[in-house]
Amino acid sequence: MKTPLKKLPAKERETLLQALKTRFEHHRERHPNVAWTAVEARLLANDSKLASLHQMEQTGGEPDVTSFDKKSGEIVFMDCSPESPKGRVSVCYDREGLESRKEHRPKDTAVDMATAMGVELMSEDQYRALQELGEFDKKTSSWLKTPPEMRKLGGALFGDRRFGRVFFYHNGAQSYYSARGFRSVLRV
Repeated sequence: MKTPLKKLPAKERETLLQALKTRFEHHRERHPNVAWTAVEARLLANDSKLASLHQMEQTGGEPDVTSFDKKSGEIVFMDCSPESPKGRVSVCYDREGLESRKEHRPKDTAVDMATAMGVELMSEDQYRALQELGEFDKKTSSWLKTPPEMRKLGGALFGDRRFGRVFFYHNGAQSYYSARGFRSVLRV
């Protein structure tokens, strides 16, 4: 994956801002106490974060505001696509998992892609919070930020929603599936 631009061209910036505003207004239940003007002001003041949101959008994440951190003043965006973002599937968890594969290596890893995009993998708590806002990953699954002690043992976490419930599972970090990608979080 290419490193994202530090600053989007004006036309792409305007297209992205319009898409984000439309999604923001269409899903007010995700952020009832946040005003679009505050979101837009923070985005326009931070070109690199806007470029990261562009990458989230381009890979199918449908980023939207999910919370506002009163302490830091940061606005939190999460991937809100119904299923794991299509532009980020069929990836191992991390570079170590990829390197451990003897054959049939995928092209990339969730951790490497997130780093290149300037975003973080969603944690278990963040994934649970997202699932309280709607029903996500009913047909797919998403790699999640894995605790170091689990990763040292060769495993990695992923989550999905089945049978009306949210589940967390483990797999070897080297595994990959066409229906598993990753969800990201960006603090602006």
